[in-house]
Amino acid sequence: MISELVIDVQPNEISIAVLEDKKLVEFQKEARNISFSVGDIYLGRIKKLMPGLNAAFVDVGYKKDAFLHYQDLGSNFSRLDKFLKTTISDKKKSTSLSKFSHLSDINKDGAITDVLKQGDEVLVQVAKEPISTKGPRLTSEISFAGRYLVAMPFGDKVSVSQKIKSGEERARLRQLIQSIKPKNFTVIVRTSAEGVRVAELDLELKTLVKRWDDNMAKLIKLKAPALVYEETGRTVALLRDIFNPSFANIYINDPDVYNEVHDYVGTISPDHTKIVELYKGELPIFDNFAITKQIKSAFGKNVTFKSGAYLIIEHTEAMHVIDVNSGNRSKSSTGQEGTAIDVNLAAAEEIARQLRLRDMGGIIVIDFIDMHESDNRQKLFDQMRDLMANDRAKHNILQVSKFGLMQITRQRVRPVMDFNTAEVCPTCFGKGEIKSSILLMDDLEKKLNDVVTVLNVKKFKLYVHPYIAAFINQGFYSLKWKWKFKYSMGMKIIPDQKLGFLEYKFFDMDKNELDMKDDSLST
Repeated sequence: MISELVIDVQPNEISIAVLEDKKLVEFQKEARNISFSVGDIYLGRIKKLMPGLNAAFVDVGYKKDAFLHYQDLGSNFSRLDKFLKTTISDKKKSTSLSKFSHLSDINKDGAITDVLKQGDEVLVQVAKEPISTKGPRLTSEISFAGRYLVAMPFGDKVSVSQKIKSGEERARLRQLIQSIKPKNFTVIVRTSAEGVRVAELDLELKTLVKRWDDNMAKLIKLKAPALVYEETGRTVALLRDIFNPSFANIYINDPDVYNEVHDYVGTISPDHTKIVELYKGELPIFDNFAITKQIKSAFGKNVTFKSGAYLIIEHTEAMHVIDVNSGNRSKSSTGQEGTAIDVNLAAAEEIARQLRLRDMGGIIVIDFIDMHESDNRQKLFDQMRDLMANDRAKHNILQVSKFGLMQITRQRVRPVMDFNTAEVCPTCFGKGEIKSSILLMDDLEKKLNDVVTVLNVKKFKLYVHPYIAAFINQGFYSLKWKWKFKYSMGMKIIPDQKLGFLEYKFFDMDKNELDMKDDSLST
């Protein structure tokens, strides 16, 4: 299996696509100025205590108060709380964790009112991003994640990933980390650390500890609510979790992000820096790798997957519901039961992909086509379990019920990736009436004239729907060449699958979009 990462960087947002054998399996899209991401650390203030929920609402600067449950304080909260108060009260210097005295753990079954009161300042980390009408979910078990290790202050343990099966390797890693671990730090050894040399692990651990020291030094100058530490950019964070030697290519269309990723790969795996490439093609990067088409076909309410069979995916506040339909598929020679198991097994493969692709979390209920034989229901369960084995999100799958329902719980830390793939008409904006399409070329020529004469831009790129691009470029003496000779300008026609049929955009050679909506321009 060939894994590839394609990163589309735009002025206001960044999109990340993961391909496996050219097939889209993960997709993330977010604003470039996003805040309150998983891993961000804040100095918050207790806004309200909720004894009935055994939780507190915390002001971290978000429009909705964040939620902090007693169980998310962590057993080391008393040490964290003392460290925070000591650091804030001593304005001259930050407190060294290595010299910090040990305190007993808080009561696992205690009450929120026993350890916190309204107005207290707390050091918290975002565990779940804001979803729907809810604010962020917080934890006081602070952690810093690296490629091989996770460092957690105020503990003194070493844990090794259960996915490392070799007992000898687990013992080696545990003994190794014990020998280099600083005082008052718990270290979790990730699966990717298997076989890694001590020098690399030591370097990463020192980097994570320094990250803690550098950011805690800021506390003496901050006033709640305030951001203490911002997690690594989504691109590097995703790469940190999924990167492995089998990664074939990483394509990026922005020089700054390219340098960031190139430097990161050079740090964790110097031999693989050559797989990071700066994309310089004329086509939009997602169009070039056939990602735009896959997005439009995979993110709708109806998703076709095999021989006319399709899924209907609905999202509610409480859960996600997926209905499996055989569509116009003809019955197999084995009858209704054979058709049902055939469609259901194919549906399971697409559903496993959709869960990763949309990052669907919480409760997922799947209505498979009814099967009467228990062996087939077991076969479907085994298939789904195997397909989701590589899903990084924590999940639990229940057996198919006699009604054909399968229930899955999947870890939810970010809002589900879902958007409408239907195209709103760029001319009428959904009103139902547009200018005649035959006049599009006349409108384009007027805009060309404005670009050259009013905006005084002599070289530019015109992005249009692929069908329109083909029409402009067709023939020996095409419209493109007629316009070039008439207006004495340099113009490139770029087909863009994201644009509507009658939509177009002008960009100068520095990739800045030209504003063609000014009233002073031709209409």
